[in-house]
Amino acid sequence: MTKVVPVANAVSQIEDGAIVTVSSSSTLGCPDAVLAAIGARFGAEGHPRNITSLHPIAAGDVYSVKGMDHLAKDGLLSRVLAGSYPSGPSSVEMPEIWKMITEDRVAAYNVPSGIMFDMHREAAAHRPGVLTEVGIDTFVDPKLQGCAMNERGAASSIVKRVQFDGKTWLHFPNVVPNVAIIRATTADERGNLTYEHEGAYLGGLEQAICVRNNGGLVIAQVKRVTANGSLRPHDVRVPGHLVDCVVVDPDQKQTTETPYDPAISGEIMRPWDSFSLVDHGVEKVIARRAAQELKRGMTANLGFGMSAMVPRVLLEEGHPDAVTWAIEQGAVGGVPLTGFAFGCASNAEAFMPSPQQFIYFQGAGFDVSFLSFLEIDVAGNVNVSKLGKKPYLTAGCGGFVDITSKAKNIVFSGWFEAGAKINLSDDAINIEAPGKFTKMVDEVEHVTFSGKRAREQGQNVIYITERCVIQLTDSGLLATEIMPGIDPQTHIVAASKGRVQVAENAKVMPKDLLSKTTMGLVL
Repeated sequence: MTKVVPVANAVSQIEDGAIVTVSSSSTLGCPDAVLAAIGARFGAEGHPRNITSLHPIAAGDVYSVKGMDHLAKDGLLSRVLAGSYPSGPSSVEMPEIWKMITEDRVAAYNVPSGIMFDMHREAAAHRPGVLTEVGIDTFVDPKLQGCAMNERGAASSIVKRVQFDGKTWLHFPNVVPNVAIIRATTADERGNLTYEHEGAYLGGLEQAICVRNNGGLVIAQVKRVTANGSLRPHDVRVPGHLVDCVVVDPDQKQTTETPYDPAISGEIMRPWDSFSLVDHGVEKVIARRAAQELKRGMTANLGFGMSAMVPRVLLEEGHPDAVTWAIEQGAVGGVPLTGFAFGCASNAEAFMPSPQQFIYFQGAGFDVSFLSFLEIDVAGNVNVSKLGKKPYLTAGCGGFVDITSKAKNIVFSGWFEAGAKINLSDDAINIEAPGKFTKMVDEVEHVTFSGKRAREQGQNVIYITERCVIQLTDSGLLATEIMPGIDPQTHIVAASKGRVQVAENAKVMPKDLLSKTTMGLVL
């Protein structure tokens, strides 16, 4: 008997008040046809009502795949917990989910992605929730926002501080899903799933186990169906006994604006010279300095933004595989992609399920993490998760809090000032006009990274900007390296209103960083 059904039949089984967990990362792995069908059913029938949706990583984007926006309807969605949300530039319209959040029409929470996966594991095993140090002294901590994104969220706490074995922990009681919506490439009629065209496994298996163990409904969206017995057992990532319904969408995209690229799914390997390099400019200079923190043989984590340029710097310098990159969607090795394909990698050596990748991150098994920042305060705190004036310009914390919780070495990259007029030559970075405002503030709007906790744990933290490299010290932010052409007192101390001081022994960085040709990086 086949499990393949029309999508309307599958979503008709979702009851009012359901807790629905969705496997996705923007458009990567997004079961958009199923989410669209839920929205359509609600429009026609007024059901399902008052659901809670769980998204370890965002579902959909702001360009062509609506994802979680299909659920963003009054009466349909009452609560949402997500590691990240669809984000984009101010030139695109604010997603419906963000309108609901900012207008306080839904109880909304931003929960670190790794903790979201942990929640599924604990609920699957019927253990009493997640006990973790991830997020202490950040916005995740109930001392601050406790993950709440608006008043409705704050009215119902999802996390508390507890003492156990002489230490402080954060406890997330179980939020038990009874519907899972996951995606794969191929299903047989029994519901066995393979992922050969996917750029990541994400957390579909763990989400399906969690729902199955709690007597719920598992819906899988796939690109195609094959006969029973035609799938190799080693290729099956989600076995059919965990799946109730299979729906087919032959047009599902591999990732945003990419219908299908076999290099993303690891079916072919691209020549190294086929990857585009970073255009010459100030951001490339910052990425070059970040790359100098690497040594051959390291394993490095990589985040969105300016830091995503670092692998391309290594390519240009002739070190395409000197470092093993590990990203939260699960790719290990190869070259992490940028732009719309961020979260994927070409020439990967392996794909890890995201929940296991986050165990690796939370335990700090890697050597260094390259991340970006929106603003830094005098305590070394970093905000990447909230912009009050334009909230959807950031996706939220994603895996940032999990990654930085214990990381031995963290390299943050970003602009010292916003909107400064800068002229870049082979000899100097020249500040021709000051920016609109400094990114160095007295107090960040949202504590995504705690400088205090980093100092207590002995983490090595630096912040790389277009003007200097800043060290996090017990006495504050200290510029220890100065970009050529930068006047320390004018462009750093005064520009930051004294929030960044300059070390007496600060050195000027080599001009090779500014070169239009390769800088001669040695690993």
